Amino acid sequence: MTPIKKCIVEKSTSVNPIWLMRQAGRYLPEFRKIRSQNQDFIKLCLSENLASEITLQPIKRFDFDAAIIFSDILMLPYGINQKVEFQKNFGPKLGELDLNQIKNVDEVDFSYKLNAVYRAINITSKKINLNQKDLIGFVGAPWTILVYMINKISPKKKLSEDFFKDEFLINRLLSIIERFLKIHIKNQIDAGATVIQIFDSWAGLLEKNIPEYIYIPTLSLVDYIKSLGVPVICFPRGVKDYKNFCEIVKPDAVNIDYDVDPKEIINTIQIPVQGGLDPKFLLADKDILEKEIKKYLNIFKDHPYIFNLGHGIQPETKIEAVERLVNVVRNFK
Repeated sequence: MTPIKKCIVEKSTSVNPIWLMRQAGRYLPEFRKIRSQNQDFIKLCLSENLASEITLQPIKRFDFDAAIIFSDILMLPYGINQKVEFQKNFGPKLGELDLNQIKNVDEVDFSYKLNAVYRAINITSKKINLNQKDLIGFVGAPWTILVYMINKISPKKKLSEDFFKDEFLINRLLSIIERFLKIHIKNQIDAGATVIQIFDSWAGLLEKNIPEYIYIPTLSLVDYIKSLGVPVICFPRGVKDYKNFCEIVKPDAVNIDYDVDPKEIINTIQIPVQGGLDPKFLLADKDILEKEIKKYLNIFKDHPYIFNLGHGIQPETKIEAVERLVNVVRNFK
Protein backbone atom coordinates (compact mmCIF):
# COMPACT_ATOMS: atom_id res chain seq x y z
CA MET A 1 0.00 0.00 0.00
CA THR A 2 1.28 3.48 -0.85
CA PRO A 3 2.25 5.88 1.96
CA ILE A 4 -0.71 8.14 1.16
CA LYS A 5 -3.18 5.25 1.24
CA LYS A 6 -1.66 4.00 4.50
CA CYS A 7 -2.41 7.43 5.91
CA ILE A 8 -5.90 7.85 4.43
CA VAL A 9 -7.23 4.29 4.40
CA GLU A 10 -5.43 2.70 7.36
CA LYS A 11 -5.23 5.96 9.37
CA SER A 12 -1.55 5.21 9.97
CA THR A 13 0.55 7.73 11.91
CA SER A 14 3.80 5.88 11.24
CA VAL A 15 4.24 7.56 7.85
CA ASN A 16 4.46 11.21 6.79
CA PRO A 17 3.73 11.17 3.05
CA ILE A 18 4.58 14.33 1.15
CA TRP A 19 3.56 16.01 -2.07
CA LEU A 20 2.98 19.68 -2.85
CA MET A 21 0.21 21.54 -4.60
CA ARG A 22 1.53 22.98 -7.89
CA GLN A 23 4.61 20.80 -7.48
CA ALA A 24 4.80 20.65 -11.28
CA GLY A 25 5.17 24.34 -11.99
CA ARG A 26 7.09 27.51 -12.65
CA TYR A 27 9.66 27.13 -9.85
CA LEU A 28 11.18 24.22 -11.83
CA PRO A 29 13.66 25.21 -14.58
CA GLU A 30 12.69 22.14 -16.60
CA PHE A 31 9.05 23.25 -16.50
CA ARG A 32 9.93 26.81 -17.51
CA LYS A 33 11.79 25.46 -20.53
CA ILE A 34 8.75 23.54 -21.75
CA ARG A 35 6.42 26.43 -20.94
CA SER A 36 8.56 28.92 -22.89
CA GLN A 37 8.05 26.80 -25.99
CA ASN A 38 4.31 26.30 -25.37
CA GLN A 39 2.60 29.62 -24.75
CA ASP A 40 -0.99 28.33 -24.94
CA PHE A 41 -1.72 26.82 -21.52
CA ILE A 42 -4.83 24.90 -22.58
CA LYS A 43 -2.98 23.36 -25.52
CA LEU A 44 -0.16 22.37 -23.17
CA CYS A 45 -2.64 20.61 -20.87
CA LEU A 46 -3.96 18.80 -23.95
CA SER A 47 -0.51 17.67 -25.11
CA GLU A 48 -0.53 14.27 -23.44
CA ASN A 49 3.18 13.51 -23.69
CA LEU A 50 4.25 16.93 -22.44
CA ALA A 51 1.61 16.92 -19.70
CA SER A 52 2.89 13.53 -18.53
CA GLU A 53 6.50 14.71 -18.66
CA ILE A 54 5.64 17.79 -16.58
CA THR A 55 3.70 15.66 -14.09
CA LEU A 56 6.77 13.49 -13.51
CA GLN A 57 9.33 16.33 -13.24
CA PRO A 58 8.93 16.87 -9.47
CA ILE A 59 8.86 13.10 -8.87
CA LYS A 60 12.24 12.74 -10.55
CA ARG A 61 13.67 15.67 -8.59
CA PHE A 62 12.20 15.17 -5.12
CA ASP A 63 10.79 11.63 -5.02
CA PHE A 64 7.43 12.83 -3.71
CA ASP A 65 4.89 10.22 -2.63
CA ALA A 66 2.39 11.31 -5.28
CA ALA A 67 2.29 12.80 -8.73
CA ILE A 68 -0.63 15.10 -9.53
CA ILE A 69 -1.56 15.25 -13.17
CA PHE A 70 -0.60 18.47 -14.94
CA SER A 71 -3.96 19.94 -15.87
CA ASP A 72 -6.35 22.60 -14.58
CA ILE A 73 -9.75 22.75 -12.91
CA LEU A 74 -10.93 24.95 -15.80
CA MET A 75 -10.68 22.07 -18.22
CA LEU A 76 -14.27 21.43 -17.10
CA PRO A 77 -15.80 24.63 -18.55
CA TYR A 78 -13.54 24.20 -21.58
CA GLY A 79 -14.94 20.69 -22.03
CA ILE A 80 -18.53 21.96 -22.02
CA ASN A 81 -17.80 24.64 -24.62
CA GLN A 82 -17.13 27.80 -22.65
CA LYS A 83 -14.07 29.55 -24.00
CA VAL A 84 -11.12 29.44 -21.57
CA GLU A 85 -7.78 31.18 -22.00
CA PHE A 86 -4.92 32.05 -19.67
CA GLN A 87 -3.46 35.50 -20.11
CA LYS A 88 0.08 36.28 -19.01
CA ASN A 89 0.26 38.24 -15.74
CA PHE A 90 -3.52 38.11 -15.46
CA GLY A 91 -4.73 34.53 -15.14
CA PRO A 92 -7.78 32.76 -16.50
CA LYS A 93 -10.35 34.54 -18.64
CA LEU A 94 -13.53 32.78 -19.68
CA GLY A 95 -15.82 33.61 -22.56
CA GLU A 96 -19.50 34.52 -22.55
CA LEU A 97 -21.79 31.96 -20.99
CA ASP A 98 -24.23 30.37 -23.46
CA LEU A 99 -26.46 28.03 -21.48
CA ASN A 100 -28.15 26.68 -24.62
CA GLN A 101 -24.79 25.68 -26.07
CA ILE A 102 -23.58 24.17 -22.81
CA LYS A 103 -26.70 22.13 -22.09
CA ASN A 104 -26.48 20.48 -25.52
CA VAL A 105 -23.00 19.00 -24.83
CA ASP A 106 -23.17 15.24 -24.38
CA GLU A 107 -20.87 12.85 -22.53
CA VAL A 108 -19.17 11.59 -25.69
CA ASP A 109 -18.33 15.09 -26.94
CA PHE A 110 -17.04 16.13 -23.52
CA SER A 111 -14.86 13.05 -23.06
CA TYR A 112 -13.50 13.37 -26.59
CA LYS A 113 -12.59 17.02 -26.06
CA LEU A 114 -10.65 16.17 -22.88
CA ASN A 115 -9.33 12.82 -24.05
CA ALA A 116 -5.74 14.06 -24.05
CA VAL A 117 -6.00 14.65 -20.28
CA TYR A 118 -6.98 11.03 -19.75
CA ARG A 119 -4.27 9.80 -22.09
CA ALA A 120 -1.73 11.84 -20.10
CA ILE A 121 -2.90 10.13 -16.91
CA ASN A 122 -2.65 6.73 -18.56
CA ILE A 123 0.86 7.44 -19.89
CA THR A 124 1.96 8.66 -16.45
CA SER A 125 0.43 5.65 -14.67
CA LYS A 126 2.71 3.38 -16.68
CA LYS A 127 5.82 5.36 -15.77
CA ILE A 128 5.52 5.33 -11.98
CA ASN A 129 5.22 2.43 -9.57
CA LEU A 130 1.63 2.65 -8.37
CA ASN A 131 2.45 0.24 -5.55
CA GLN A 132 4.72 2.90 -4.07
CA LYS A 133 3.31 6.23 -5.29
CA ASP A 134 -0.13 7.60 -6.02
CA LEU A 135 -1.26 9.41 -9.13
CA ILE A 136 -3.68 12.16 -8.16
CA GLY A 137 -6.45 13.27 -10.47
CA PHE A 138 -8.44 16.35 -9.57
CA VAL A 139 -11.40 18.60 -10.22
CA GLY A 140 -12.68 21.93 -9.02
CA ALA A 141 -15.66 21.78 -6.68
CA PRO A 142 -19.02 22.66 -8.25
CA TRP A 143 -19.13 26.02 -6.43
CA THR A 144 -15.68 27.09 -7.62
CA ILE A 145 -16.42 26.07 -11.22
CA LEU A 146 -19.71 27.98 -11.02
CA VAL A 147 -17.89 31.10 -9.80
CA TYR A 148 -15.44 30.99 -12.70
CA MET A 149 -18.11 30.30 -15.31
CA ILE A 150 -20.35 33.18 -14.20
CA ASN A 151 -17.66 35.65 -13.10
CA LYS A 152 -15.41 34.82 -16.11
CA ILE A 153 -12.26 35.84 -14.21
CA SER A 154 -10.80 35.16 -10.76
CA PRO A 155 -13.04 37.02 -8.28
CA LYS A 156 -10.09 37.67 -5.94
CA LYS A 157 -11.68 38.64 -2.62
CA LYS A 158 -15.41 39.03 -3.23
CA LEU A 159 -18.24 38.22 -5.60
CA SER A 160 -19.97 40.86 -7.67
CA GLU A 161 -23.16 42.23 -6.10
CA ASP A 162 -25.34 40.80 -8.88
CA PHE A 163 -23.76 37.31 -8.84
CA PHE A 164 -26.95 35.64 -7.55
CA LYS A 165 -29.40 37.70 -9.63
CA ASP A 166 -30.39 34.77 -11.88
CA GLU A 167 -31.17 31.83 -9.60
CA PHE A 168 -32.49 29.72 -12.48
CA LEU A 169 -29.14 30.07 -14.29
CA ILE A 170 -27.18 29.20 -11.15
CA ASN A 171 -29.22 26.10 -10.33
CA ARG A 172 -29.28 24.87 -13.93
CA LEU A 173 -25.56 25.46 -14.28
CA LEU A 174 -24.75 23.71 -10.98
CA SER A 175 -26.66 20.66 -12.18
CA ILE A 176 -24.72 20.60 -15.47
CA ILE A 177 -21.39 21.16 -13.71
CA GLU A 178 -22.02 18.33 -11.25
CA ARG A 179 -22.96 15.93 -14.04
CA PHE A 180 -19.82 16.60 -16.07
CA LEU A 181 -17.54 16.67 -13.02
CA LYS A 182 -18.63 13.10 -12.30
CA ILE A 183 -17.85 12.12 -15.88
CA HIS A 184 -14.47 13.87 -15.64
CA ILE A 185 -13.69 12.12 -12.35
CA LYS A 186 -14.60 8.66 -13.64
CA ASN A 187 -12.56 9.18 -16.81
CA GLN A 188 -9.52 10.12 -14.71
CA ILE A 189 -9.92 7.07 -12.48
CA ASP A 190 -10.43 4.77 -15.48
CA ALA A 191 -7.23 6.20 -16.98
CA GLY A 192 -5.18 5.40 -13.85
CA ALA A 193 -5.74 8.07 -11.16
CA THR A 194 -5.54 6.43 -7.72
CA VAL A 195 -6.65 9.39 -5.59
CA ILE A 196 -8.94 12.34 -6.39
CA GLN A 197 -8.60 15.80 -4.88
CA ILE A 198 -11.45 18.33 -5.03
CA PHE A 199 -10.30 21.96 -5.00
CA ASP A 200 -12.86 24.48 -3.76
CA SER A 201 -10.68 27.51 -4.32
CA TRP A 202 -13.46 30.06 -3.73
CA ALA A 203 -15.24 28.41 -0.78
CA GLY A 204 -14.19 31.33 1.40
CA LEU A 205 -16.17 33.83 -0.69
CA LEU A 206 -19.53 32.50 0.39
CA GLU A 207 -21.08 34.12 3.47
CA LYS A 208 -24.49 32.39 3.36
CA ASN A 209 -26.22 29.44 1.67
CA ILE A 210 -23.08 27.37 2.32
CA PRO A 211 -24.95 24.05 2.54
CA GLU A 212 -26.73 24.73 -0.75
CA TYR A 213 -23.68 25.74 -2.77
CA ILE A 214 -20.76 24.01 -1.05
CA TYR A 215 -21.75 21.15 1.25
CA ILE A 216 -24.46 19.43 -0.80
CA PRO A 217 -22.83 19.62 -4.28
CA THR A 218 -19.44 18.55 -2.91
CA LEU A 219 -20.99 15.72 -0.87
CA SER A 220 -22.53 14.40 -4.10
CA LEU A 221 -19.06 14.23 -5.68
CA VAL A 222 -17.48 12.69 -2.58
CA ASP A 223 -20.12 9.96 -2.42
CA TYR A 224 -19.63 9.26 -6.11
CA ILE A 225 -15.84 9.00 -5.81
CA LYS A 226 -16.16 6.69 -2.80
CA SER A 227 -18.52 4.47 -4.81
CA LEU A 228 -15.70 4.05 -7.34
CA GLY A 229 -13.38 2.78 -4.60
CA VAL A 230 -10.90 5.66 -4.69
CA PRO A 231 -9.88 7.91 -1.74
CA VAL A 232 -10.98 11.54 -1.97
CA ILE A 233 -9.30 14.60 -0.46
CA CYS A 234 -11.15 17.93 -0.23
CA PHE A 235 -9.59 21.36 -0.04
CA PRO A 236 -12.35 23.87 0.84
CA ARG A 237 -10.04 26.86 0.85
CA GLY A 238 -11.18 29.65 3.14
CA VAL A 239 -14.21 27.76 4.47
CA LYS A 240 -15.22 29.19 7.82
CA ASP A 241 -15.94 25.91 9.62
CA TYR A 242 -13.72 22.95 8.76
CA LYS A 243 -15.37 20.76 11.40
CA ASN A 244 -18.82 21.28 9.95
CA PHE A 245 -17.52 20.74 6.41
CA CYS A 246 -15.90 17.41 7.33
CA GLU A 247 -18.91 16.14 9.27
CA ILE A 248 -21.34 16.90 6.44
CA VAL A 249 -19.25 16.28 3.29
CA LYS A 250 -17.30 13.33 4.78
CA PRO A 251 -14.17 13.34 2.60
CA ASP A 252 -11.52 10.70 3.33
CA ALA A 253 -9.05 13.50 4.11
CA VAL A 254 -9.12 17.28 4.23
CA ASN A 255 -6.49 19.80 3.13
CA ILE A 256 -6.25 22.85 5.41
CA ASP A 257 -5.41 26.49 4.72
CA TYR A 258 -2.27 28.18 5.94
CA ASP A 259 -4.32 30.73 7.90
CA VAL A 260 -6.08 28.02 9.92
CA ASP A 261 -4.72 27.18 13.37
CA PRO A 262 -3.52 23.55 13.14
CA LYS A 263 -3.95 23.16 16.93
CA GLU A 264 -7.65 23.90 16.50
CA ILE A 265 -7.85 21.40 13.64
CA ILE A 266 -6.23 18.60 15.66
CA ASN A 267 -8.86 19.09 18.37
CA THR A 268 -11.87 19.13 16.04
CA ILE A 269 -11.13 17.01 12.94
CA GLN A 270 -11.17 13.22 13.20
CA ILE A 271 -10.25 12.34 9.60
CA PRO A 272 -6.73 12.44 8.09
CA VAL A 273 -5.41 15.96 7.51
CA GLN A 274 -3.25 17.25 4.67
CA GLY A 275 -1.32 20.47 4.21
CA GLY A 276 -1.29 23.77 6.05
CA LEU A 277 2.22 25.18 5.58
CA ASP A 278 2.21 28.71 4.17
CA PRO A 279 4.12 28.60 0.84
CA LYS A 280 5.82 31.87 1.76
CA PHE A 281 7.97 29.97 4.29
CA LEU A 282 9.71 28.29 1.36
CA LEU A 283 11.04 31.78 0.59
CA ALA A 284 12.24 32.32 4.17
CA ASP A 285 15.48 31.64 5.97
CA LYS A 286 16.20 27.90 6.32
CA ASP A 287 15.89 27.95 10.11
CA ILE A 288 12.47 29.60 9.94
CA LEU A 289 11.38 27.11 7.27
CA GLU A 290 12.51 24.15 9.35
CA LYS A 291 10.76 25.50 12.44
CA GLU A 292 7.46 25.85 10.56
CA ILE A 293 7.72 22.40 8.99
CA LYS A 294 8.36 20.79 12.38
CA LYS A 295 5.48 22.75 13.91
CA TYR A 296 3.02 20.90 11.66
CA LEU A 297 4.78 17.56 12.03
CA ASN A 298 4.75 17.82 15.82
CA ILE A 299 1.12 18.93 16.04
CA PHE A 300 -0.02 16.05 13.82
CA LYS A 301 2.48 13.42 15.02
CA ASP A 302 -0.30 11.25 16.49
CA HIS A 303 -2.83 12.03 13.76
CA PRO A 304 -2.86 10.68 10.17
CA TYR A 305 -1.16 13.50 8.25
CA ILE A 306 0.01 14.12 4.70
CA PHE A 307 2.56 16.91 4.45
CA ASN A 308 1.59 19.58 1.94
CA LEU A 309 1.07 23.31 1.69
CA GLY A 310 -1.91 25.54 2.46
CA HIS A 311 -1.85 26.76 -1.15
CA GLY A 312 0.22 26.18 -4.29
CA ILE A 313 4.00 26.53 -4.28
CA GLN A 314 5.11 30.00 -5.42
CA PRO A 315 6.99 30.44 -8.73
CA GLU A 316 9.94 32.21 -7.08
CA THR A 317 10.62 29.27 -4.74
CA LYS A 318 14.19 27.96 -4.91
CA ILE A 319 14.87 24.29 -5.62
CA GLU A 320 17.09 24.15 -2.51
CA ALA A 321 14.17 25.18 -0.30
CA VAL A 322 12.03 22.30 -1.60
CA GLU A 323 14.94 19.89 -1.12
CA ARG A 324 15.29 21.13 2.46
CA LEU A 325 11.57 20.71 3.08
CA VAL A 326 11.58 17.13 1.79
CA ASN A 327 14.67 16.31 3.84
CA VAL A 328 13.14 17.64 7.08
CA VAL A 329 9.90 15.72 6.53
CA ARG A 330 11.66 12.48 5.58
CA ASN A 331 13.97 12.60 8.60
CA PHE A 332 11.42 13.67 11.18
CA LYS A 333 11.19 11.30 14.17
